[in-house]
Amino acid sequence: MSDRERIAIIGAGLGGSLLACYLARLGYEVSVFERRGDPRTHGFLGGRSINLALSARGIAALEEIGLAQTVLRSVIPMPGRIIHDPDGDLHYQAYSKNPGDRINSVSRADLNITLLNAAAEHPNVTFFFDHRCVAIDFERPCMTFEVGSSPERIVCDTDRIIGTDGAYSAVRLQMMLGMDRFEYHQSFLEHGYKELTIPAVVACGFASDDPRRDKFDGFAMNPNALHIWPRGELMMIALPNQDRSFTCTCFWPNAVFAQLKEPTEIEGYFKRHFRDALPLMPKLVEDFRRNPVGSLVTIHCSPWHHQDRAMIIGDAAHAIVPFYGQGANCAFEDCRVLAACIKQHAPDWGRAFAECARLRKPNADAIAEMALHNFVEMRDKTASPLFRARKKLEHALHAIMPGWFTPLYNMISFSTIPYAEAQARARRQSAVMATVLGILAFIFLAMLIAIMV
Repeated sequence: MSDRERIAIIGAGLGGSLLACYLARLGYEVSVFERRGDPRTHGFLGGRSINLALSARGIAALEEIGLAQTVLRSVIPMPGRIIHDPDGDLHYQAYSKNPGDRINSVSRADLNITLLNAAAEHPNVTFFFDHRCVAIDFERPCMTFEVGSSPERIVCDTDRIIGTDGAYSAVRLQMMLGMDRFEYHQSFLEHGYKELTIPAVVACGFASDDPRRDKFDGFAMNPNALHIWPRGELMMIALPNQDRSFTCTCFWPNAVFAQLKEPTEIEGYFKRHFRDALPLMPKLVEDFRRNPVGSLVTIHCSPWHHQDRAMIIGDAAHAIVPFYGQGANCAFEDCRVLAACIKQHAPDWGRAFAECARLRKPNADAIAEMALHNFVEMRDKTASPLFRARKKLEHALHAIMPGWFTPLYNMISFSTIPYAEAQARARRQSAVMATVLGILAFIFLAMLIAIMV
C-alpha cells in the first residue's frame, strides 16, 4: 500500500467519523468533508434524533477501534420496554431471558463528537467542515465543493471516495447521474415523526410531596426501559437522556400532525391518547408547534460502488426506518466490514468495494424489511396479552433450548449474526413453533373430547 493513497470521506456523521478511525489505523491519508459546521465548536445540528439505541453490532465496531468502553460509560442501559396502556397501566417486557442483554440509550451528539475527536487524534486524518459536495468526477477522481455560505467552489483531488452522507446522499446522487443502469428506489411511510420532551422531575411541576420526585433519581419515569405508547395507527416512544429527561418521538400519520394546530387541539389529543404522559410534558404545546415533522424513508439502491473509485455505505446506501433501533448499528457494521475488505484486498480496490457490497447488501435489505415489520409489532401488537404471552414462550424456549431457539430480537440486537441469516432462522423457528403449538392444541382438544365422551 502506498503511503500516498488518499481517501476522501463525504459526511462526518456517525458512520463517516467511525470509518475515518478505521482507515487511519490502516495507514491511509483520510480527508473528511462535511456540509455542516463542526459540532464541537458550533453545536450539534445534524442527525435524525438526539439519542439512539446502541446494541451489539455497534458495540462490536467500537471495540475494534478501542472506543467501546469510553462510549458505554455514558449510556443508559435498557434491558426491556415498558408498555403504557391507554388507561395508564404499565407492562414491563424484558428483551431477553438473559438479564445482561440490553440496548443502550446514548446521545447521538455526544457519540458523534467522541468519534470526531478519536479520528482527529490521528495525524493522517483531516476534517473540512462547511464543505457541501456539488459534483464528483469519478474518472479523475475529484470532488467539487461549495464552501460556507459563499458561492466559492473548490476542487479537491483524491484516489478513492466513500460516501457516508446519509439518506439524501450527494455521493449517491452523483453516482446515479454518472453511472449506467444504477437502480434506485425510495418509499416513504404515510407516517411522519415529531420529537417532544419529558423533562427531568424538577421541571415537571410535581408537588413537593409527590412520590414520583424521588422514585427514579430525578427521572419522571423508569429510565432503564424503552417506553412505548402503542395506539394502533399511532405510537409514541421515549428514550432516557443523561440529563434525566426523555426524548419522546411521536410516529403518527402525517394527516394527524397536519390537523393539530391550536393549543387546545394538541392538549386534547394527548389527553385522549397519551393521558399518562400529558402531566409530564409541561412544554408540550410549545415543543409540538416548534418542532418539525420528519419523514420516514426506506432506500434501496445498486450498485454501491463505482468501479474502484467510489463507494457508499450506511444510510447513503440503505436508509431504513428506525423501528428496530438498527440504523446506526447497521452503519457501524458497514464500516467494520468495509475496513476488513480493504485490509484484505487493497490495493485491488474494485474487489474490496465489490466484496463489501456482496456481504452487506443482502443484510441491509433484510434489516430494512424487518424494521418495517417491527413498526407494526410495536404499534399494534405490544399491548396485546397474546403478544406478551408469546414473548414469554419465546424466552422460555430460549432458556430451555438455547442452541435450537433464539428469538429474532436477540439475534438482531444482542448478536452479530448477519441480518439475513437471523431473518431466515427466525422464519424456520416460527414454522416449527407453529407446528408444535398446532400439535399441542390438537392433543388438548382430543383429550377434552375424550373426557366429554
